[in-house]
Amino acid sequence: MALRSALLVAGVVLAALNLRPAIAGLSPLLDEIMKDAGLTPAGGGAVTTVMVVCLGVFGPLAPLLARRIGLDRTLLAGLLVLAAGVALRSLDGPIMLYAGSAIAATAIAVMNVAMPGIVKQHFPARVNLLTGVYVSAIVGGAAVASALVIPLERVTGLDWRGVSALLAVPALAAALLWLPQAFRTHPRPTGDAPRPFGMVLRSRVTWYVTALMGLQSLTFYVMLTWLPTIFLDAGMPADQAGYMLSLTTLVQVIATLAVPVVAGRRPSQVSYVLASGVLTAAGYLGVLLAPTTLSWLWMIVLGIGQGASFALALLIIALRPADPATVTALSAVAQSVGYAIAALGPLLFGLLRQVSGGWSVPLIAGLAVVGVQMVAGWFAGRPATLGKANL
Repeated sequence: MALRSALLVAGVVLAALNLRPAIAGLSPLLDEIMKDAGLTPAGGGAVTTVMVVCLGVFGPLAPLLARRIGLDRTLLAGLLVLAAGVALRSLDGPIMLYAGSAIAATAIAVMNVAMPGIVKQHFPARVNLLTGVYVSAIVGGAAVASALVIPLERVTGLDWRGVSALLAVPALAAALLWLPQAFRTHPRPTGDAPRPFGMVLRSRVTWYVTALMGLQSLTFYVMLTWLPTIFLDAGMPADQAGYMLSLTTLVQVIATLAVPVVAGRRPSQVSYVLASGVLTAAGYLGVLLAPTTLSWLWMIVLGIGQGASFALALLIIALRPADPATVTALSAVAQSVGYAIAALGPLLFGLLRQVSGGWSVPLIAGLAVVGVQMVAGWFAGRPATLGKANL
């Protein structure tokens, strides 16, 4: 039993490690991709935008798949499709770039939505701890990918396509580890499966959580996409710009591991959500006013704020409902609509950069979004139980 539990936790962690590299691994390579494919800044930002749109549009597939084949097999299918999408993206031509990115992001969307339900299903008494563990694995995967893609290019002699294709390997490894778990359990019959979407959609709590999820994701993906380019334009070498992105994502690992464990013990997460918003705003402000002065400090502050915001959004998704099916339904709504909101961020940031000729206007707009995020977090973080009549 102990071995089975250890393998279950390891499977969750390894699967979570694959939920961001396909996106984060493109950021340090974005200049190279834009030159190779002949893309404008808006076109470069659109690569991430396509992926984030898919995170929103295809998230509702997860509850449908879970009802038919179970949450565990849904996660396995997501890992296999992710590997296929990453491989397709490495083929020649902008069409393959966008199509492969869309397929990979569709798989990530399904896994994003399924993961809170899997935690609730397998670890109902330790939701806060396991949420911290898997969310820290998500941002850890992003950190490793953003840090290693440039050094891997140099060591292997591969171009961005070859290095990007290597990201399929950990997805296949995770699928192999998760395979026994996926076929150990049996999906519930479709007719017996609960259908909580109506109740979830009618609840105000759902839309507070959705706004928090979307706005914190928007500010995150803006930085994930454009932060290295902002530093490059400020005069920082390419490898150092990649390391700055890696630093902020590594700091997020610590925040995502610690914050849910502490915040999950309290009925209200409002104070934590507000504090994380303040730190995120401070990081944006540092990049705006002094990008190459104490840049490591701004990355630490930004990492704590964004890591805590992300972890709190997913923790609230897992805590509010009473059962895995409702968690999956809330996760589908919050992440689908939320990522649709977030998808606007990288594209609009790139357009603002084109129109204004600099990064000041986009970063000020980002600060305004963080302010609205804190307002949404105030309502989302209050104690509530999804499904009660007064909601």
